[in-house]
Amino acid sequence: MTAQVKGPASYFPSIEKKYGRPIEEWQAVVRSAPGYGAGAAHMELVALLKDEHGMGHGHANAVVAHVLAEDRA
Repeated sequence: MTAQVKGPASYFPSIEKKYGRPIEEWQAVVRSAPGYGAGAAHMELVALLKDEHGMGHGHANAVVAHVLAEDRA
């Protein structure tokens, strides 16, 4: 029996299917965003995915939340 994926990562299969790119590419988009290393706000990064890449709010929020949590660890 496999453990169920929870949290932001639970959105990853549907993000890949809907937008046709692997999640690693979306994570790279967030990490290369202007101001990312300088502390860009969570919602600024969400807005970038929504406005420049047409991603829905929930999907964009999941990608950003996961990247920020991963990079803080």
